[in-house]
Amino acid sequence: MMVNSKRSFSALLLLLIGLVFVSMIVSASIGQVSIPFLDSCKILLYQFTGINMGHVDTVISNMTFEIVWQIRTPRILLALIVGAGLALCGSVMQASIQNPLADPYILGISSGASLGATFSIILGHRFSGFFGEFDLIVWAFLGALIATFLVLLLSSVGEKMSVIKLILAGTVVNALFTALSNLFIYFAKDAEGVRSVSFWTMGSLASADWNDLPLIAVIVTIVGIFFLSQWRVMNAMLMGDDAAMSLGINLNIYRRVYLVITAILTGVIVSICGIIGFVGLIIPHIVRIFTGSNHRYLVPTVILVGAIFLTWTDLLARTIIPNSELPIGIVTSLLGAPVFMHMLIKKKYGFGGN
Repeated sequence: MMVNSKRSFSALLLLLIGLVFVSMIVSASIGQVSIPFLDSCKILLYQFTGINMGHVDTVISNMTFEIVWQIRTPRILLALIVGAGLALCGSVMQASIQNPLADPYILGISSGASLGATFSIILGHRFSGFFGEFDLIVWAFLGALIATFLVLLLSSVGEKMSVIKLILAGTVVNALFTALSNLFIYFAKDAEGVRSVSFWTMGSLASADWNDLPLIAVIVTIVGIFFLSQWRVMNAMLMGDDAAMSLGINLNIYRRVYLVITAILTGVIVSICGIIGFVGLIIPHIVRIFTGSNHRYLVPTVILVGAIFLTWTDLLARTIIPNSELPIGIVTSLLGAPVFMHMLIKKKYGFGGN
């Protein structure tokens, strides 16, 4: 069913918001320790709103409270935020580069963050350590910004920046930074550091903590509000540079601004969670089946669907293997690759006017 009116779009948003809350309750209840859904619902309602249903603060045990609120809820919220952010970045980059295969990693942003994190983990005791407990986050973030700067610099050499030059520059930067990361790992003598880098590059939400949430929540919210207001420009991007120029829109300026903003957001996400692939690639394509390519409907729907998708993916990652968990990046790739191949074969997706 295609969304073609404000009424149907509002109904879709209400449905997705309801699914967000259902996903939170289910994810808070399922794990190595099973908790009744009603208890999880009461705890979350009490902690978020102060509504005390059935004297939840005295009836439910302290251990259950700790598991739901201190261990699982920060991880659930981080999954919601990261999923929304990655899906948003994917939809913006696909419009900016006019490439349906674009996601937050096509321009080498993730390889830059990976290089910064590898530097911090492998050589942290020698050259980093300037930022204390935020050392890994800051270095990964700086790596992402450097990668973005190099892509914009290379794509601007010679004639004006073009979509093809952006993609080629991203490929070059991705190869260069990946090679440098592998070089650090190859010469590293720290076995524990190499293991940490390997786990980090596969993505994980296991270290989620309440202290991690404010920064990433504020950044994702600000970026989300900004791009929600940019749907007209992103629609113009799908028509091409010449058509946009006839409307008085200089896409080169908007493209640079959008790429820098998505790089900042992706750098923050990657620095906290590691590399989680396919979310920014798959979710916008799935959403276009229902909303079409109009970013007025696409962007808010992508944000909610991305949040829901990563919440359920994280639940699968931490429950599919008893007494252990898979890195979430592996799960998103295993789920995303077949879906994307099916969509390519069946051509059940839209991009621009196609």
